[in-house]
Amino acid sequence: MTVLPQIPNATARALFLQRHGLGAAPAGPGPGRGADLLGVIDALGFVQIDSIDTVARAHHMILHARRTAYRPSALHRLHDHDRALFEHWTHDASMIPMRFYPHWRLRFRRYAALRAARWAERGRPAFADHIDAVLAHVARHGPCRSADIGMDEARSGTGWWDWHPSKAAMEHLWQTGRLAVTRRDGFQKVYDLTENVIPPAHLQARPDPADTIEWACRAALDRLGFATPGELAAFWDLVTPAEARVWSDAALERGAVVPAEVAGADGRRRRVLTHPDTWTQAPSAAPGRMRVLSPFDPALRDRKRAEWLFGFHYRIEVFVPEARRRYGYYVFPLLEGDRLIGRVDMKADRSRDRLHLRALWPEPDVVFAGGRRARLDAALVRTARLAGMSNIDFAEGWLRAG
Repeated sequence: MTVLPQIPNATARALFLQRHGLGAAPAGPGPGRGADLLGVIDALGFVQIDSIDTVARAHHMILHARRTAYRPSALHRLHDHDRALFEHWTHDASMIPMRFYPHWRLRFRRYAALRAARWAERGRPAFADHIDAVLAHVARHGPCRSADIGMDEARSGTGWWDWHPSKAAMEHLWQTGRLAVTRRDGFQKVYDLTENVIPPAHLQARPDPADTIEWACRAALDRLGFATPGELAAFWDLVTPAEARVWSDAALERGAVVPAEVAGADGRRRRVLTHPDTWTQAPSAAPGRMRVLSPFDPALRDRKRAEWLFGFHYRIEVFVPEARRRYGYYVFPLLEGDRLIGRVDMKADRSRDRLHLRALWPEPDVVFAGGRRARLDAALVRTARLAGMSNIDFAEGWLRAG
């Protein structure tokens, strides 16, 4: 019987944080702009975009946690001007390195096929009759927002967004790759013809679906360090779990990946796949600096994986009625070294130029005193600077029981 490599939890945490850009001090590696920033995003694979601006938007906090010098204008320049990034979906709306764009053609095709099948089954939706007109409008008038067209149309009256048909048509054209996001005004997407946004070399590339499946699984494993087939499929959300299992079986057979058992925070072991050379060199320990993480940080995106690896249970409570929230509307996890040590409820109060900390809940056995309190204060200063706030204040009774 084959004995699988046994990976201790501390080693797995160190590797996981290293692969997620949290294994080095954020102040030192680079300036957080240009080629350095693109390298950070490339190493992560993508950066999730989110509209909530309680302190700073998720994509800005994700990058700031890895490069203290980062400022939001650097991301906009990479996307809007340099065309080094494109915006589309992974598991959610994301900024993605432009060199990966050809592999998104598989998503475009599958989305179009899924829509066609639904229309055949349920009938054409109202927005389908607007698709050609919307495409012609963008071709004729240039970049535009959904607010620029269809304002005299009746809303659907259903769903969260209550979209008018031309807005739904725009989203369909974007999902199928016929329109692209050229920039955002505020947080509103501005669409243009794809050929006006995507550089020709990437636009013209046509990888075979099998090549995209190979790339997606291998590149996901590169970034996760170790994973199950289901986690590989979920990383980019480009391939199906069945496709990831087939790839994993074939990669095991040819020796491109090997199995291992990784210990979770509670000692329970999980069988995973890794590249053969993953554990040949022990990953260095994460620095002890404290960092404020976005709830959508890549290290926390897979809540179950984070809980298994770090013993940290996190659920966002934005959609939970206030009376039923355990913590708060939008609570930020705190990372110190290789531990998630607590969560903090805070808000940028821009009318008073302050970062207001309402509450902090430490994890069990974590004490905020001495050096840890100093590290918290330093982390809050860095976060306030990102948010453009000059002052920090604490609500009475801010330090809660863990």
